[in-house]
Amino acid sequence: MGEKYQQLVTRLEDIQNLGKAAAVLGWDQQTYIPPASVEPRAHQLETLSRISHAMFVSEETARLLEDAAKEVEGADYDSNEASMIRVVSQDYEEQVKLPTEFVAEMSRTTTLAHEVWAKARANNDFKSFQGTLEKMFELTRQGAEYLGYPEHPYDALLNQYERGITTAQVKKIFDDHKPELVELIHAVGKNEGRVSDDVLRQDFDVEKQRAFSTEVATAIGFDFNRGRLDVAVHPFCTNFGREDVRLTTRFNPKFLNPALFGTMHEAGHGMYEQGSGADLEYTPLSGGTSLGVHESQSRMWENIVGRSRGFWQWALPRAQAHFPEQLGSVDLETFYRAINKVKRSFIRVEADESTYNLHIMLRFELEIGLMDGSVKVADLPKEWNQRFEAYLGIVPPNDTLGVLQDVHWSAGLIGYFATYALGNLLSAQYYNKALEQHPTIPEEISEGKFDTLLGWLRENIHQHGRKYTSDELTRRVTGESIQSRDYLRYLTTKYSDVYSL
Repeated sequence: MGEKYQQLVTRLEDIQNLGKAAAVLGWDQQTYIPPASVEPRAHQLETLSRISHAMFVSEETARLLEDAAKEVEGADYDSNEASMIRVVSQDYEEQVKLPTEFVAEMSRTTTLAHEVWAKARANNDFKSFQGTLEKMFELTRQGAEYLGYPEHPYDALLNQYERGITTAQVKKIFDDHKPELVELIHAVGKNEGRVSDDVLRQDFDVEKQRAFSTEVATAIGFDFNRGRLDVAVHPFCTNFGREDVRLTTRFNPKFLNPALFGTMHEAGHGMYEQGSGADLEYTPLSGGTSLGVHESQSRMWENIVGRSRGFWQWALPRAQAHFPEQLGSVDLETFYRAINKVKRSFIRVEADESTYNLHIMLRFELEIGLMDGSVKVADLPKEWNQRFEAYLGIVPPNDTLGVLQDVHWSAGLIGYFATYALGNLLSAQYYNKALEQHPTIPEEISEGKFDTLLGWLRENIHQHGRKYTSDELTRRVTGESIQSRDYLRYLTTKYSDVYSL
């Protein structure tokens, strides 16, 4: 390793640590911060973002990148050295376009906006959030102009979360599988009376839910020696390195699903971070390659594994031990069908697998409109309800269950939503490849053995961190780019069985 390369890595480690320090403060804000402490927290995060961004886009970083690139010229494409230069150069080219003061302002605005959103959501009061949201989209449009884009300002936003993909490509992916998805939901709707989820809608003690959720997360592979589980208004996973990964969930004392499947979902994210290569720690290569790939991990563990019949052969006796009164007499088939009930619902994070992508398509459509000006923030509640009815056939009774339900816009995560649907598609694509190489995985899952699947994910996805783009990684793993074929086949097979179609 050359001298300049080592100097570059040392500088990048310092910048990375500043980012992780900011992540600690962000996690604390969403879990434990006192209500009156938000303003000083905004100042703290603003300062950290200003320092880290200025360090990264400085002339010194540019010189080290140039000199280090010469030192590692000719290195294998897959090597850490070549990957570091390639990925960090792309990061630099993007970030240098953003003024440091703009980055700092965005950090401050999002920190303050979270609390405004949380109160508005709790009080069903969109008007109290409207001004903040207008500022958020104004800053986001400004950021898109700084970054530049090939066709649509939304391209610049997508690229922050799924490098290399465009609005037109995402729209085509959505359009390609939406008709079959709608047809499946329509077919299930004709038979929706065949499945009841009443067994899941009883009184479930919150502490027992926490214990069961933790037991399940541990069993599938999340290491609580390197992580923990807390409560947040909107569940999320964050990390301060592969050795410190934080999960959050939320509890409903009258519905088992949100905490259990929310915890499995976030544990999927967490296991990805814990599986990032140790040799990539403290560098920009650590962590997940994209949010679409990240979401493939969470949706795989939550749904393909967690809502499978085999999984509940193992898990139902454990659930019954925690909740003997509620579940003691429930048989496997009744429980399996209950957790896979298709029901058009208002809350995205609690939506069933078949309707979930429609929630994303709605948000994708709205964000594009908000970015190009065809949709106004003031009109969002009306636009949301009209489109929700068009997509799902129901109208949210209030804004808390509608336009205010997600944390993303308050956090400035505009362009993020599409990756949820992409992750669904990738989850089936990756899982099928794992089955092709290890056909015994379903049988092992029914016995409570998850290490073969997790080991395959570690080897083929997790260990690589950010070395490859989503498309590069997917082609390496499956031999083709992202496609909806596997996911549609998975849904059709599953729900034809559950609903006897």
